[in-house]
Amino acid sequence: MPRSNCDVMSKEPSSNLESAMQMLIKTFHKYSGKEGDKYTLSRGELRELLTEELGNYLGNAQDKDAVERVMNDLDSNNDGEVDFTEFIILMGALTVACNDFFLDSPAPPKKPDDKGDAATTEEKKE
Repeated sequence: MPRSNCDVMSKEPSSNLESAMQMLIKTFHKYSGKEGDKYTLSRGELRELLTEELGNYLGNAQDKDAVERVMNDLDSNNDGEVDFTEFIILMGALTVACNDFFLDSPAPPKKPDDKGDAATTEEKKE
């Protein structure tokens, strides 16, 4: 993406998807650069991000072996750091896994007053 399009980050997002994209970028940069390169996540930075931001989804993100496995899986270029592209691969994989989980889970029982599932007056008459 050309740099000139990145000025949209300074504007208020107009959709949920734009908000989500901005949040991913801001969250990555909140943790990157605390150690070493400001555009990558070191093992320590990745551990902190996983613990603080994804603890509920990943379980025990403080487990050093678990963080090491995630780091090794993400670090496609084997430089010992996770860049933004590698981070987005993790987020995409987690999002797909969550989607699959919710698709396989039974839907919660609907309340009779749920508006989206209520029959119309004419349907009730039939």
